[in-house]
Amino acid sequence: MVKKLLYIAFLSCLATLHAAAQVKVTAKAPSQTEEGQRITVSYTVNTQDVDDISVGDFPGFELLYGPTASRQSSYSIINGKSSTSSSITYTYTLLASKEGTYKLPVATVKSHGKEYKSNQLSVQILPGTGGGSSSGGTGGAGQQQGASRMRTQDAGDKITSNDLYFTVTASKTNVYEQEAILLTYKLYTLVSIDQCDGKMPDLDGFLIQELPLPQQKSLKYENVNGKNYGTVVWSQYLLFPQKTGTMKVPALSFEAEVVQQDRSLDPFDAFFSGGASLVRVKKTVVAPAVEFQVNPLPDKPANFSGAVGTDFHISGSLSPEQVDANDAVQLRLVVSGTGNMKLMNSPTVDWPKDFETYDPKVNDKTKLGAGGATGNVVYDYTAVPRHGGKYSISPVEFCYFDTGTRSYRTITTDSFHVAVAKTFSKVSDTKVNQEDLKVLNSDIRYIKIGSKGAQHQGVDFFAKPAYFLAYLILLLLFLAFVVVYYRVARSKSNVVRRRAGKAGKAAAKRLRLASQLLRQSRADEFYDEVMRALWGYVSDKLNLPLTSLSKDNVGEQLKSRGVEEEVVSRFLQALEDCEFVRFAPGDPSATMDKLYADATEVINLLDAKL
Repeated sequence: MVKKLLYIAFLSCLATLHAAAQVKVTAKAPSQTEEGQRITVSYTVNTQDVDDISVGDFPGFELLYGPTASRQSSYSIINGKSSTSSSITYTYTLLASKEGTYKLPVATVKSHGKEYKSNQLSVQILPGTGGGSSSGGTGGAGQQQGASRMRTQDAGDKITSNDLYFTVTASKTNVYEQEAILLTYKLYTLVSIDQCDGKMPDLDGFLIQELPLPQQKSLKYENVNGKNYGTVVWSQYLLFPQKTGTMKVPALSFEAEVVQQDRSLDPFDAFFSGGASLVRVKKTVVAPAVEFQVNPLPDKPANFSGAVGTDFHISGSLSPEQVDANDAVQLRLVVSGTGNMKLMNSPTVDWPKDFETYDPKVNDKTKLGAGGATGNVVYDYTAVPRHGGKYSISPVEFCYFDTGTRSYRTITTDSFHVAVAKTFSKVSDTKVNQEDLKVLNSDIRYIKIGSKGAQHQGVDFFAKPAYFLAYLILLLLFLAFVVVYYRVARSKSNVVRRRAGKAGKAAAKRLRLASQLLRQSRADEFYDEVMRALWGYVSDKLNLPLTSLSKDNVGEQLKSRGVEEEVVSRFLQALEDCEFVRFAPGDPSATMDKLYADATEVINLLDAKL
């Protein structure tokens, strides 16, 4: 019996210690208010076993009354398990008395002989607007009480540019080509608005991407010219200038709905009509235009990747490092940084000549931020070694323009090494080693001379007509074999002609795959496949490696082959559309349909001409 009582007492002590260890004090208060307004500050303790609470002075505020204590308890059963919780909240009512930003005091709570402290909060007191404490909010702690609630105008009142307006700010106005610009549109209002719509239009010379912002807008308050405006960042855009010189983003219009009250309506009627005294008035608000000076990039190095930004890094890994001939190896390159990462070119890898290579698979893992796309892009290269040996792959270079230092920087990976084991086929080697000579030596036998006498048996086939006919047939078969063999050998040796002949079929195959991706609305993979079809066609047809292709040399080569200027221009335009249309706003399906039709038609025109 004594042991049982001791055991129960021990468990009770453990429970008490556990409860004490979990004590937490949470402070809540509005982040803003204004002079003459009341706010409530609360300190909640997640247990009712509180011995004492002490709170210091509230700078910038006058304590009206408090603390008042309220207790809460709950009991629940979930999946057969019961749980209880309790808390106590101490509330202080304050009057904001002086403009400024003040830190609220930290509350100290004593429970089970131990002290626990709350978190610390700050409150900004804005200048008063003459409303006094009567206009103060009465909502719970944590709400933005009293900070110039948006007033509801009387129906018919004029909405001026001082009541509702937008500002636009640019992160920078003097930039380099392809350098990211953050454009921010911010709303300022003194009136109650229900909604507001406005989108950035398509702009010539800019690639535009909208940054995601919360759909539910939460106003914060700023004092401008003695008035407390409700403010919120309404939209943000990343701009990548594609041209140089003075460029301009025009004024942007927003359509807002302002809530007004028809005071001529009888309140009794308004109550039973669901608050019909409130009317909504449309108001067009225009954000000002902004200009940029876009400078051209300095003379570009030959290995420039097209990347513009900061903090770029590159790393790589090759796997496996030991492989049999005709088995694939994979080189993974990871480029990280901040800038126009969605527009940069794939790094160039200098593979050994005995390796058959393929276009890299690109995996974009970037997110949009204030400085552009931030994160990393993964490039997976696949190559197949055809012969045994030990091979080295030179370090991969990545050259970018650093907007911080305003200069080009080249970063590199380490070199890569792979050991390729030779595979043996059934065809014997023409070289004879010492072991082969021993076998031959043991296999040679002396020729026995003399004759045991030849005997004639059967029909004599020699010099018969069938004998000569058989020789003639064999001769004809040999000549036919020689002709066929010569033609096949010549066809196989002419790799250029064979690649050119299959260029149209290869492009058609890729376009069929692009058509499937189009129907599945897989935009990024669709654009990649159309690009491969266009570049792959001219690479095969003109016998130029993909790594050395550019719009300039492709255009010159096509013109030298007698292709009309119009067809060349359409081909180059299709390439440009494919490069930039994925980042352009608008209807993706319509854009993809048009791009697919243009690419198919221009490849057919080139195939007919070449």
